[in-house]
Amino acid sequence: MYMLNNMNDFELIAQGAEARVYKGIYLGKLTLIKERFEKKYRHADLDKRLTKDRIKAECRAIIRAKAAGVATPAIYLANLERRCIYMEYIQDAIILKDFIDEKVSKETNDDRLLNFIAQGLGTVIAKLHSKNIIHGDMTTSNVLLKNIDDNHIGKYVANNFVIIDFGLARIESSVEDKAVDLYVLERSLLSAHSEVPLLFSKIFDIYQKHYTNKSQCKEIVSKYKEVQLRGRKRLMIG
Repeated sequence: MYMLNNMNDFELIAQGAEARVYKGIYLGKLTLIKERFEKKYRHADLDKRLTKDRIKAECRAIIRAKAAGVATPAIYLANLERRCIYMEYIQDAIILKDFIDEKVSKETNDDRLLNFIAQGLGTVIAKLHSKNIIHGDMTTSNVLLKNIDDNHIGKYVANNFVIIDFGLARIESSVEDKAVDLYVLERSLLSAHSEVPLLFSKIFDIYQKHYTNKSQCKEIVSKYKEVQLRGRKRLMIG
């Protein structure tokens, strides 16, 4: 089986604190390869074990999310020795952050557009949390909009919203974990999209409508308010 032997065959398209991301052709398909590189500050054996555990957890979360009805990239191969996940490269897509930056401004605050985004994100996060899946880094940089044009805006379709980068995801989760996941989203929206201050509240409303266990949803809302209060106190103290 063809492996990632020659890095020159692939284009480096992103690098973060945990991984490098490449684009190339694997088995005739346009493929995204996520490589978790070695951390030199860790003991080699510990680093190897932690990396394998994270790759397995990421793959499990992606598969569980897809089973929950959330659009995610298809996984082609997990190569633990080479510390890589080979997955579908999503074509005809735009990062949600870029989409909001491009389409929304203080002058053109389009309710139809905001409702479309809220419907998509609120529904997707509710599906994940209803199956006890925590994304861990739910920001608009980790959501792709696929096959979107002006005719699609206003009509939510599940597969339009593709969730990516499950590197911090967990499968078993508590009510507090879900509340924190929501708070991370709120803080990221306030930071990256301050021009749409009401977007999170719209997302949160949709989330509550689509969360399957209504009793647990009330617990999440209550816990979220606690988490939000703690966060505000930390910001005030500095």
